[in-house]
Amino acid sequence: MKKTFLLVAIAILGLSNTAKAQEYWNFGIKGGANFTNMSSDGFEDNNSRTGFHLGLLAEIPVSDRFSVQPEVLYSTQGTEADGWLGEGEYQIDYVQVPLIAKFYLVDGLAIEAGPSFNFKVEEEYDVEDGPVSFESDSDYASTFELGGGLGLSYKFNNGFFLNGRYTQGFTNVYDGDDFDDDAINNNGIQVGLGFQF
Repeated sequence: MKKTFLLVAIAILGLSNTAKAQEYWNFGIKGGANFTNMSSDGFEDNNSRTGFHLGLLAEIPVSDRFSVQPEVLYSTQGTEADGWLGEGEYQIDYVQVPLIAKFYLVDGLAIEAGPSFNFKVEEEYDVEDGPVSFESDSDYASTFELGGGLGLSYKFNNGFFLNGRYTQGFTNVYDGDDFDDDAINNNGIQVGLGFQF
């Protein structure tokens, strides 16, 4: 994990050196809704979990139409499933560090894509409708996930912006021996708004 932090820091510092010739960085905040799920060949019946994301960003102009946007987000993810204990919600929350490339198609409208370095901060299973109802902390998921995102954003002249992004985990959510060989991956949609200062 220390190597991952170091690589992210080097990437951001390298981008800052590239952007020194630019006039300014645009710092901002963003937040919105998550509609996430977990996919696997071993899953038969699961539904998306509705959550949220909230965080900070810095848009670094590289040219008139191209920017790089590092972000730090708190993101609630997971899935809803019908198991032997009843209907429940599996909650897994991350601090996400996306490193997004933005290409502006026209003034304000941009395509976004890039990797995301995700660090688990909380994991819980909540049984809501079954023979018993309970909440239980768990610690099965890997502490780190490599993911990515692809989406669109539109920035208004007053600093507000809208964005929508599809996110996909590339690494297995679980890396322990307690699970079978079927890879389990996070995926979802983030929609939200923000403001750049």
